[in-house]
Amino acid sequence: MVGKISVEIAVLKLPYNYTCDGADISPAITLGGVDASVTKSLAVIVNDPDAPGGGDFTHWLIWNIEPVRIIPEAIAKEPEVSFPFAARQGTNSFGRIGYSGPCPPKGRDHRYEFKVFGLDAVLDLQAGADKKALLQAMEGHVVQYGETYVLYGR
Repeated sequence: MVGKISVEIAVLKLPYNYTCDGADISPAITLGGVDASVTKSLAVIVNDPDAPGGGDFTHWLIWNIEPVRIIPEAIAKEPEVSFPFAARQGTNSFGRIGYSGPCPPKGRDHRYEFKVFGLDAVLDLQAGADKKALLQAMEGHVVQYGETYVLYGR
């Protein structure tokens, strides 16, 4: 059985600063219930299930985060992050490393899912990997899980 992580972003409607229309920085994510006795690292996948073409548009892949209570905003857009914690980041659907904020077409709001995985290992996965590779590397290692979503539209 997989344990629960509570995942919170302070707002339901994503502020401009965290989108392609603003500063395009990653938002802070507050985590609750991370059990450091079983969780050795965290991984985050941010996805837009409402994207044109059937959804599944990835905005952020980051893994090998030590068990923390807060992932602060504005994580550097580098393959290997060393501050405020060590982590690796993957290639998103824009073809970039790190967080790339919502940039939906004009129209209705899109949902942006923030999925957090507690893993029983530090992944042996090179920075720059895509979502498929991250999901494969996590297979059999997920011991905790949580998710939330925010909305953004133009």
